[in-house]
Amino acid sequence: MQLEILSQSDSNTLNGLIQVANNIVICCHKSPDGDAIGSSLAWAEYLRQVGKKPLIIVPDAFPDFLKWLPGVEKVMRYDKHTAICKERIAEADLIFCLDFNATNRVDDMQHALETATAQRVVFDHHLNPQMDACLMVSLPQMSSTCEIVFRIVWQLGGFEMFSRQAAIAVYCGMMTDTGGFTYNSTRPEIYVIIGHLLTKGFDKDKVYRNVYNNYSSWAIRFRGYLMSQKLNVLNELNASYFCITRQDMKNFHFVKGDAEGLVNEPLRIKGQKLVISLREDTDKDNLILVSLRSVDDFPCNEMAERFFNGGGHLNASGGKLFCSMSEAERVVRDAIMAYSGRLRA
Repeated sequence: MQLEILSQSDSNTLNGLIQVANNIVICCHKSPDGDAIGSSLAWAEYLRQVGKKPLIIVPDAFPDFLKWLPGVEKVMRYDKHTAICKERIAEADLIFCLDFNATNRVDDMQHALETATAQRVVFDHHLNPQMDACLMVSLPQMSSTCEIVFRIVWQLGGFEMFSRQAAIAVYCGMMTDTGGFTYNSTRPEIYVIIGHLLTKGFDKDKVYRNVYNNYSSWAIRFRGYLMSQKLNVLNELNASYFCITRQDMKNFHFVKGDAEGLVNEPLRIKGQKLVISLREDTDKDNLILVSLRSVDDFPCNEMAERFFNGGGHLNASGGKLFCSMSEAERVVRDAIMAYSGRLRA
């Protein structure tokens, strides 16, 4: 089964860029998830294999359940070390942009990234890329950016030297971006890749436990509270939504990652086609973070773009609303009613 994804011309371009680069920066989107962190760690490992010394810079914090990943202690946060990160980005002669398709996805890093003089390479699987790059590897059909990184490393002949730690990072990113291989993961190539990764000798079940069985007792109580007290189920429309306020988070000692994946939970309800979560931002007033999940052919990405200033994948998307929670709840209900015909079908 063919795993190569680059044309010969693009492969030559990528090799040439890497060969002449002296200062390489790898960056990913704000609020990095498993795919963003995993792909960054794995790609950095490949670059080290070929003699480079890349620096991974992320805009802000990533969830606690990713802090066990090998090599993550070397990741530099822009919000914590802004001056030195700006300096490193400005000095870079090659920047890899992983798992995002527009510069506004890096939030406060946007200006530094846009004004950098370095050549830019994008590896991403989101729709409609909006960045300038000397090489754009944009493949929305892929399960994850980690899958793209694996395929590129494979094509460049780097998998034999690929470390166990890098294989763990790739597997973790593929697993988290598919909800434990429960959506966007039916292509047989995905499982061929997993088979190759497992030859590096790691315990995939332990990776799962490290990510999904890593909550505090407060987090478990928080999740139970949200599902029992905050879930609104619209049975006649096969949809549901829930709202997370700052007070909810304060009451349950919320830390980043405590609500990760919770938006998928109501899809366990028989017949559910769509779930939407709304969460107040912890720092900015009148900013509501929106996550959408669906099954089958219901277009989360279309709804996210139309109603929530966002986008994403068919069954997993996100967005933002700049309003109060009560106003956001009205937008959710309007969005669900606008798609009532498709949801009832």
